[in-house]
Formats: sequence, C-alpha cells, structure tokens
Amino acid sequence: MTAQTVQQGDLVTVIGLEVHVQLETDTKIFCGCSTAQTDEPNENVCPVCLGLPGALPVLNEEAVEAAVKVGKAIDAHIPEETRFHRKNYYYPDLPKNFQITQYDEPICQDGELEVSVEGSRRTITIERAHLEEDPGSLQHVGGGIDTADYTRVDYNRAGTPLMEIVTAPDFRSPDEVRAFLAELSEVLEYLGVFDAERDGSLRIDANLSIIPEADIDGEDTDEIGTEALEAANRTEVKNISSHKGAEKALAYEETRQKNAIRRGRAVEQETRHWDEARGITVSMRSKEAEKDYRYFEEADLPPLRVSHWKDEISIPELPSARRERFQAEYGLSEEAASKLTSTKQVADFYEDVAREFDPDLAATWVADELLGELNYRDMDITDLEGRLEEVARLVELVAKEEITAKNAKEVVLRTMLDEGDAPDNIVEAEGLGKTDEDEVQQAVVDAIDENPDAVSDFHEGENGAINFLVGQVMQKTGGSADPGDVNQLLRAELEG
Repeated sequence: MTAQTVQQGDLVTVIGLEVHVQLETDTKIFCGCSTAQTDEPNENVCPVCLGLPGALPVLNEEAVEAAVKVGKAIDAHIPEETRFHRKNYYYPDLPKNFQITQYDEPICQDGELEVSVEGSRRTITIERAHLEEDPGSLQHVGGGIDTADYTRVDYNRAGTPLMEIVTAPDFRSPDEVRAFLAELSEVLEYLGVFDAERDGSLRIDANLSIIPEADIDGEDTDEIGTEALEAANRTEVKNISSHKGAEKALAYEETRQKNAIRRGRAVEQETRHWDEARGITVSMRSKEAEKDYRYFEEADLPPLRVSHWKDEISIPELPSARRERFQAEYGLSEEAASKLTSTKQVADFYEDVAREFDPDLAATWVADELLGELNYRDMDITDLEGRLEEVARLVELVAKEEITAKNAKEVVLRTMLDEGDAPDNIVEAEGLGKTDEDEVQQAVVDAIDENPDAVSDFHEGENGAINFLVGQVMQKTGGSADPGDVNQLLRAELEG
C-alpha cells in the first residue's frame, strides 16, 4: 500500500474536487458593488447583482487578471478565446435563477499542482479553472439545513468574483485532499488573489466514489479508467468550508459508503450536505446531470480574449519553489523551510532578517519563537503590520548578545505581543541587559560558597547539582547571564 492509495479490503477510494475560491477584488465581477464584508444584510447590492429586469453585466478586469495569475501558477493553458454561459437552476440565493459562469470554454485548462503527501511528491491534475459569479448566502436559523426553523437570504455576496478549480479524480484518501487544499491556498495567497480570513472565501464540493479493485484495469490503483469511474455511483458532498472540514467530511463519507457496500446495499448517486456541527453528511437531493442545467451562451457578454496576458502579467516566486530555494540557499531543513514559507508575509520577513543575521538564528526566531507565540495567541503575522522592525530589533539584541535568548523569548517577545511595547523599552524597564563578565564571575563564586552541599553533590557525580548552581547564579544576575556561559564558568571553578 502506498501513500497514494487507501484501500479497505478490495475497495478503492476515488475523489475529485471542485474548489470555489473568492477572488480578492474591490468590486463584484459584473457590477460596481463593493465586495467589502458588512454585517448589514443586503447592503452592497444593485440591479445587476440582484438580477433585476433590464440590468446588464460588465466584466471586472481585475477579476480576469487574477484568473490569469492562477492559470500561470498552475501551468494551465489559456486559450485564445473563452466565453461565458448561463447555468440555469433555481435556488433561493440565486436571484436571476441562473448563474453566469464558463462552460466548455474556461479561461484555464489542463493545469496541475504538485503536493507533498507523507513525504512523497504527487502531481494533481487540474482539468479546468473558470470564472463565475458567487450566489448569495443562506442563514439557517434554529438549526442546520435540514432542521432550521426558517432561512434568511443575504445577497451581499451575490456577484462576488469566484473561480472554480476542478481537479481530476486523482485523490485516493481524505488526507491527500487536505494536503492539496493547503498547497492551493498557499499558492493563491502568494498570488495576492485570495484572503483566507474572509468568511466563505474557500468552499469545497467533493465527489467521492468507492470502486472495487477488481474493476480497475491494471495493477496501479492510481490509474483508474473511464469505464470504472462511470460505472461507480458517486456522491457529491457540498458546503465544506475548510481544509480540516474537507478531510473530516470525506473520511465520514468514505466510511459510510464502504459500510453500505459491505452490507450489500447500493450507494445512491446523490448530493449530500456536510453538517459540520454533527460531523455527518445528510442527503440533499438526487445528483444533477450536466443536461439539467441547460447551459447556453451568455448573450450580454462578448467573447473573452486574454491569452496574451499570460506573458504580460508577472507572478511572484511560488511557495514550493521558495521552499526549495530556502533549503539550498540558507541550509534549512525541510520542516523549517515549510514553516517559513507558510505565507508570503512570513517568507518575506524571514528573508529580511536572514540578510542581516545568521540564517539559522533568523529561522529559529521567525519559525519557532515568533510563529509559536503568535499561534498561542491565535494571531497571525499580519497582526504585526508596522511592527516587524521591532521583532527584527529583538533578533539583533540576541545576535549581539546584549540580552540572553531566554529573556528575549520569555520576557521581551511575550511582552511585545501582549502589551505592544518596543524591545529596547522592555529591556530597560526590566533590567535585562546582559551582566558583564566580572559580575557573572563573582556570582559564580558566591553561588559556590553559599551552597556547599550542591558542590559536594557535584563532585560525587550527581547530574542535578550543576543545574541547581546555574539556577542560583541566574537568580543573582536577575536572569541576565547566559546559562551556557554560567555552566562553563561553574565547571571551570569547581574542577579547577
């Protein structure tokens, strides 16, 4: 069994994704309404995004540029001409009763994204990525989708630029899906077209089938033919809103289907809703076929010709390439490089610090100390906007041995984050400047003179004795001495 294949008995899991990404633009895709989030329902709306009679769409150039950037990042083909279609269906949050989307001529075709799964690199095929408008949002009051007392509709989100990224059925387990979503989110964030903090910015629909291994043509369960895929009933799990949620929803659905098959029951081809609160999927409706949407060309929008933009629009170094460069250029471990490229802001800050100080010291302070303290406070590096120079100054104080690493982390950094003060002010207020060598030496002598039992224990080989004496010296110096230096001075004095 490989990392790419998860089997139970003779059953193989096959998963394909439709990932809906809200693009970061100031205005909606077909009108001038703001995309800013607001607590006031139905505030950012107009006749166009409400689908009122006579209103005509005008395409947002910024959204198209974002789509081209995504295409470049996934190495997709951007054809000479693409066009928009109407996808017809009724749902309360779709005010026009059709969605403007792209059907058989999407803006991005035949791309791919490489991901790491359990230490192995895998390439996931991205069949298409197309532009469309987001529907509004439903707010179920008094329960979930199947238990609510009533449902409210907010059209503020209607018309927000959306990119739907459709993969091939290349996944064989829920954990592979989570790894892919994490990598995709990093890429989108690096491109500057996506804000993970925005409510509803990433939504996942997943198609999951269970196929008997005997039906697979060949020995490689990663290669499953069209005939086997078409023969298997699949369920579409909708309304998943996070990487972790996708893994949990698909793990539940995988188990549900395998249990049904083993009990001799048929798996219905249907659409199911992921109820995150209960941790289950519930049936919504039978699965629609493509013909049910009655696609036809959107007559109010001309064909889109932007293939030349692929050469004109630049994109930044992407996370996978940056991880490899950090390992090669700075000698970092794979784990450290992954932490330091988790977001573009973190990677940029690390490089700023590494240019001034030792790269290993910079990695320790950015990847371990800073990110660890931010995570503990449920903060992000973006919460330190305008203050990163203060963090760099703290690293400088440690690099120049003006304060100990212990005090820098346990006192200065924590106080900076909790109270917002600058590092030099904290060092002065707490008296944390490093004690000079003469004072440390005198503290060593005093600690030895005042603790004859510990000295005796040290000479008898008790390991804890030296640690006790180090603690005594640190107390005498107010924590401003370097523990490593103190240890060496004590040993020199005791063994001399």
